[in-house]
Order: sequence, then C-alpha cells, then structure tokens
Amino acid sequence: MEYKLLDGKAESAAIRAEIRQEVEQILKNGGRRPSLTAILVGDNPASKTYVANKEKACADAGFTSEVKRLSAETTEEELLQIIRNINADSGIDGLIVQLPLPKHIDENKVIATIVPEKDVDGFHPVSAGKMMLGQDTFLPATPMGIMTLLERNRIETKGKSCVVLGRSNIVGRPMANLLSRKGYPGDCTVTMCHSRTKDIAKYTREADIIVAAIGIPFFVKEDMVKEGAVIIDVGINSIEDPTRKSGYRLVGDVDFERVAPKCSYITPVPGGVGPMTIASLLQNTLKAYKNRK
Repeated sequence: MEYKLLDGKAESAAIRAEIRQEVEQILKNGGRRPSLTAILVGDNPASKTYVANKEKACADAGFTSEVKRLSAETTEEELLQIIRNINADSGIDGLIVQLPLPKHIDENKVIATIVPEKDVDGFHPVSAGKMMLGQDTFLPATPMGIMTLLERNRIETKGKSCVVLGRSNIVGRPMANLLSRKGYPGDCTVTMCHSRTKDIAKYTREADIIVAAIGIPFFVKEDMVKEGAVIIDVGINSIEDPTRKSGYRLVGDVDFERVAPKCSYITPVPGGVGPMTIASLLQNTLKAYKNRK
C-alpha cells in the first residue's frame, strides 16, 4: 500500500510562518512581542535539546523568549519562588517548566504553582479540568499538535476506532479525551491500552487510528496493524547505532520500516510529532498573549 508521510516538520514550519505574520501585524499596530519563559532544572540532555529547539522556534515566530537554567541542586522552594515571580511579571505571557524535574522536587506542586493564565503547556489542574469539560483552555502541546496534524491533513476521524497506547497525563489521557470529543477532529471510539493491558495486539488490529505513546522502541509491529491504518508515533527513544557519529539514533515506538507499507498515513521519527509539539506551544503562547489584552 502507498502510504503518505505526515510531515510534522513542514506543518510546523507553516504554522510558525502564520504566527510570524500575526506577530508582525501586532507590532505594526503598536503592540509588543508575545513572550515565553522556560525553566530548565539540571542538565538532562534530552531536556536541553527540547528547550534549545523551543528557543529557536520562538525566535523564528517573532516571540521574545528566555530560558532560566537552574542547577540540579536547586531546592523546591527556590523553584517555586522563581515561578511566583514570573506569574507576577506582566511582560511574560507563557511559562513552561521542562520535565522531568530532579527527584527531590514535586512535579505536581510545581505545575499547580504556575498560574493557569500562563500555563501554555496545558498541565495545570484547571487546564486539565477545562479540557475534560470541553471548555476553551490551553491544551497539552503534544496532543494538540497531533489533533492539528490530523486536521490539516484532512484525515477522517468521525466514527473511527482509535487505540491510544499509553496513559500518561502528558499524552495518553488527554489524547483519548480529545479524540472522543464531539466534532472534527474527534468523534472517535477510543480504547486506551497500557502496560497492564492483556493482548494489546487484539485492540490495535481493529484500530483505524493508532497513537503510540508507550515509550518502548519498535513496540508496534506489522502484525499488530491492519491495512490502511493511520499511525501516529509519539515515541522518541535513543538506541545505540555505531554507524552514527553520536553513537546513537532516535527511533519511535513503531517499527516504521515494516509497519509503514501497511498504512494510509504515518508519522516519521524524528520529524513527525516533535515539531508539532513546539508549534502548539507557540500557538498557546500567542493565545495567552491575546487573552491578556
């Protein structure tokens, strides 16, 4: 079967260009640039890469951005105080705290301290509650990016059977909620599978759409997928590769080479969901800026 690649890189670039045009118009009208601040605690290599990509995307979209880099020894109270200071700063529209945090810091407490008006990651309990109720709010960036990818590629979702692999609060749970919502892109019949699900393949073989966010390299095999399925691969896993200069390469949760020929649409890793996550973050920051006017 001839599959179509869901190119997150190209879609993300188009969204950034649209945002940049809007920012130029704001500046022409005498407004200021939207502003995003990120807090990075410690030196997790993946987190450093994500934050650098977010900085670059902000510059590209015409935003101002700042990264507060803190040592892994930063105490919980020190971090919470920095967040409170940013909450009170009227010149900052959006705030993200890069996860994961060092073990001595309570992630839930940190997320709850960010004011909902600046919660552009969409993780605050208020944001999560509004999303569950279908009210207007900041959606978590990765699920939002996936929904945008489906919409911009006009992929049919109404009445489709969808399996979400993974139940994290960042991807799995919100993804299931958004896909089951009334209206497009939504109206799916959603099954959520996870590490305790028995015979996951039984569910995936029936699925029209599979969202893989389980964190295991090449977990989804060709015999788990039906002909013509739409595959969204959220996984970003490092595996050893002696042929690469770095000694490793990034792969998804789907065995792309073998699964792709069975699909109608599939996202690559890298270059699929990742860039869409950053595009969604920019969209949320622009929304936060507009909400404050």
